[in-house]
Formats: sequence, structure tokens, C-alpha cells
Amino acid sequence: MVKGVGHKNRFPTARHRTSASIQTLIPSGHQNTSTMTQAGMVQVGDAARNFSLKDQNDKTFDLYEHAGKRVLLSFHPLAWTEFCAAQMRSLEDTRDVLLANNCIPVGISVDSRPCKQAWAQSIGITNTPLLCDFWPHGAVAQKYGIFRDENGFSERANIIVDEKQQVVFVKIYPVHSVPDIGEILKFVQTHA
Repeated sequence: MVKGVGHKNRFPTARHRTSASIQTLIPSGHQNTSTMTQAGMVQVGDAARNFSLKDQNDKTFDLYEHAGKRVLLSFHPLAWTEFCAAQMRSLEDTRDVLLANNCIPVGISVDSRPCKQAWAQSIGITNTPLLCDFWPHGAVAQKYGIFRDENGFSERANIIVDEKQQVVFVKIYPVHSVPDIGEILKFVQTHA
């Protein structure tokens, strides 16, 4: 073993690293090198932008495979938060009514599949797909123009895609709120 001055500090272990030393590894002005650029925010009348994502149970959900049905894309910022849990529970609680009105509800956030799986179990989500927009990070939220670059997650939003893959409803909600599922139920029941 070679001994020298500063030997212990030359290659610090993770236990000895501080957040300040880790920060120095990130160059100032660091930018995302992803080739994905955010599209403009989707509007009513736009063609839906297709995607395929895994849900909490490792099943793939492809939007275009659900042509002939309406799909509620319920974007939420992050798992393990109070408002997001309430938003996803509202989908689970009204799932049968939505399905009876030819509308499939899905939740979407930037969380990973294992995270979504544990979270779904902890909040009692057993039937509603919770989709993982994890990698490329927020790619679907970016496609729909609702990714918050400054936060690294999506807006809280509900977007309904109709049977012909057209966007028919778009609403952004304050991040610290729970979307009113009643307005979604009213919309799908009156716009059959």
C-alpha cells in the first residue's frame, strides 16, 4: 500500500463526499443533451401524439392501440405526494363510470416503474394504469407541451383523446391542487 500526503482525500468514498463536492462535478451552464425538444402545448382539435409507456405492472400502454375509445390522460407531477395520490384515487374511484362512458383513465408521471408499483400498492390503486414517463425523462409530457423544465416534471393536467385520436379536452391545474373529477365525468357523459 502506497502512503502519501492527502492519500485519504484523493479518492473520497461516497460517505465522505458532500453535496458541494458533487455539485462541482456538474459544469455550470450544464444543459440537457437530449435531442427531445418540447412541442407547443396541445390544444383541443389537435391530433393526439402517440406514445407507448409501461405501467406500474410492467404492461405496455400504447395510445393508438386504444382507437375507438376515449382516453383520459391524467398527468400528475410526482408519486408519493398528497395531491397526486388524491388525483389518482379519483381515477380509481370513478373508473367504472368512465369505462361505462367509453373512456379509459390513465395516470402519467415521470416516476419509474418500481416507484409507481410501490406507490400504487400503498394508495390502493389496483385497476388504473399508472404510466411511467421516466425515460427519456418526461418525453410524453414534452410531446404534449406540458413538461416543466424548471421542476423536471409535468404540469398537473387532464387531457382527453377521443375515439378518432383527436384531443377534445385540455385543462391545466395548479400544481398544489386536485383536479375536479366531476368536471371530467360531466364532460364524458355529455360529449358522447
